[in-house]
Amino acid sequence: MLKSRMNWKLASQLSDKNKSNELSEHLGSSPLFATLLVNRGLDTKEKADAFLNPDESWIHDPFLLHDMEKTVERITAAIEAGELIVIYGDYDADGVTSTSVLKETLEMLGAEVDFYIPNRFTDGYGPNVQAFERIIENGAGLILTCDNGVAGHEAIQRASELGIDVIVTDHHELPAELPNAFAIIHPRHPAGAYPFADLAGVGVAFKLATALLGEFPTELLDLVAIGTIADLVSLTGENRALVMQGLSVLKVSERIGLGALIKVAGVSQEAITEETIGFTLAPRLNAVGRLGEAGPAVELLTTFDDEEARTLAKFINQKNEERQAYVAEITEEAFQMIQNQSTEQAVLLLAGKNWHEGVLGIVASKVVEKTGKPTIVLTINEETNEAKGSGRSISTYHLYDSINEVRGLTTHFGGHHMAVGLTLPLENLDMLQEQLNSFWERNNLSDTSGGELQIDETIKIEEITIASIDEMARLAPFGTDNPKPSFLIEHVQGQDIRKIGGNNAHLKMKLVQSGNQLDVIGFQFGPVADEMSQEAEVSVVGQLSVNEWNGNKKPQLMLEDIAIDGVQIFDLRGTHLPESIWQQTDAEFVFFNQKNYENNQNKIPNTSTASYLQSLNEVKETIVTKGSLVFVDCPNETEWVTELLRNSQAERVYACFYSQDECYLNGMPSRGQFGELFKFAASHKDVDIRHRLKVLADYLKIKENHLIFMIHVFFDIGFVTIDNGVMNFVKDAPKCELTESTTYQNRLHKIEAEKILVYSHFAELETWIKDQLNKPA
Repeated sequence: MLKSRMNWKLASQLSDKNKSNELSEHLGSSPLFATLLVNRGLDTKEKADAFLNPDESWIHDPFLLHDMEKTVERITAAIEAGELIVIYGDYDADGVTSTSVLKETLEMLGAEVDFYIPNRFTDGYGPNVQAFERIIENGAGLILTCDNGVAGHEAIQRASELGIDVIVTDHHELPAELPNAFAIIHPRHPAGAYPFADLAGVGVAFKLATALLGEFPTELLDLVAIGTIADLVSLTGENRALVMQGLSVLKVSERIGLGALIKVAGVSQEAITEETIGFTLAPRLNAVGRLGEAGPAVELLTTFDDEEARTLAKFINQKNEERQAYVAEITEEAFQMIQNQSTEQAVLLLAGKNWHEGVLGIVASKVVEKTGKPTIVLTINEETNEAKGSGRSISTYHLYDSINEVRGLTTHFGGHHMAVGLTLPLENLDMLQEQLNSFWERNNLSDTSGGELQIDETIKIEEITIASIDEMARLAPFGTDNPKPSFLIEHVQGQDIRKIGGNNAHLKMKLVQSGNQLDVIGFQFGPVADEMSQEAEVSVVGQLSVNEWNGNKKPQLMLEDIAIDGVQIFDLRGTHLPESIWQQTDAEFVFFNQKNYENNQNKIPNTSTASYLQSLNEVKETIVTKGSLVFVDCPNETEWVTELLRNSQAERVYACFYSQDECYLNGMPSRGQFGELFKFAASHKDVDIRHRLKVLADYLKIKENHLIFMIHVFFDIGFVTIDNGVMNFVKDAPKCELTESTTYQNRLHKIEAEKILVYSHFAELETWIKDQLNKPA
């Protein structure tokens, strides 16, 4: 068995396929594509047409935003009066694109304009009293925030006391009481009625730009697309229309700085998609703010100087590489910390000295992704005696509520269901860990593993074609509330399973179903390869894409999760015991050979146990509770294996069945050979079998190991005596059959055991083991 990392949730199946069939006919699409639309609530011709072909009706009048008219009048007056307008932005990709949109707009209108991006570490997020005071002291006549401000009560009040108006443009959660600003432009303003509530910060800035310019500024849509995608806001409604147009603009944009960033990132401008932004461009724009000052990102996006653009793009790319190095180093330390924990925690609280606080949210996300557990990652500052950092959660665990119950343990705390930021004294870390676990238990989450993985549809490999994947692209751009479709492929055979990439971090395999094949790539799934037997029957969830290489196109599945039902069987049989088996943790190692047990028991990991079993009764009394059962060597009888399998709770069975005897290959001595030994024993006295066994074997032309076995048989049935290594014939011994010897019978059983356990094809062994597992007790 291989458990899925997440809880799979299949979209509700249609009880009536009529809607899907009608849409398929109307759109001229495949039934699968129509089903995807219906499952996303686009279940009428009108809804589907509107979603697939958004038009100008999706773009709303900016003056529907509360305070927009008042804001335009104030900014226009400031421009006419020559006041210095300072844009107060934010240090993430949404913030720097918002700042860039407003900066370019005001410059086009002839304004005297400057911008200020707060420093994550010294200013913190949002309006800062000291920063505002410096801005005003440097001559600002009007402050215009973007992507922040609705929670900046203190700084905005201070600006008012100093006689300076502050206009807030923001999209974040509104507090119960709004700050004392000159104007607040927000799509969810309580006194407003804007038709679309989910604009990003850059979307709000764009609406203000449209109102100020008196026309739709298409040339700014490249920035709108980047900021909107980067901020993970809903990609439905107006955002979908803005991003679709923005991607088109981005592909032909002549923005010098953006072109330099695209070039240094090594991507094709003509082929940019929302994934290019999300995984390549946005992380670079975010990196500068994570590690220091984010101002260079605004300068890059708004520069008209080629040389400056190249310099800034290289600088930002370098910062991104530094960010990646920090993330990799801290993530490795975090996982080592998890491995070294004395007790398993339901919620992970990880704290390390001098971890860079700008990347802790990313690290927390990586830990959640791999472990399926809510995670808080903190950096320890011994000088201040504090720990500070970020947390990320899973859908079933409300991280904000869990900490909010004991927020008195913290000195700073904020966030929401899935993400938090906090600072607390070091002495409170243990109490916080207790609270996190207690909240888990009190909410009956003990059976929860990972978050939910939404699945659009179950699909067969034969349905996956280049054409069907291209058709699904009509649903793009993908993002929040419009995710890329995820498909479940059930109970198919996995083949060519292997680890690839640096440190073998990734998984590559093929899926086979009814003669059809599909390539699978699983990033960060490399370790799973060690938990999968070759040709295992697997179920996978993933997203479809097209892999193009040397002009050839093939469908492939980007793995999101994988599961295997039932016990997995791994074939490790060979002429030697593989050293890799001694690395198995949470395993029961079973030995039937005393010498093997004595030579190898010291290699067993601390989290595993070993048993040396000498009889069927001992076997029957052995209950395997570990996750893995390792058969190190071959027993005398297959019944011993059957009993162990029946009494096992293991999810994985490792078949080594190492045997030095080779009874099956050597077979039984012939009756003629037994006769030759009988005649020799009857005619010789005091045969020294301890020292002259080889001489005797050569004389009788019998293999030495066969001869040893035959002597034991004769001893069993009383034909010979053996005293201190000397054999003598017993005259007048009662007649009996060789088969009455226990040694003879044991060899027969061992031959049968080796035939099944050691020398069978793996498919035969796998079938045999599964049959034993399914046998009634």
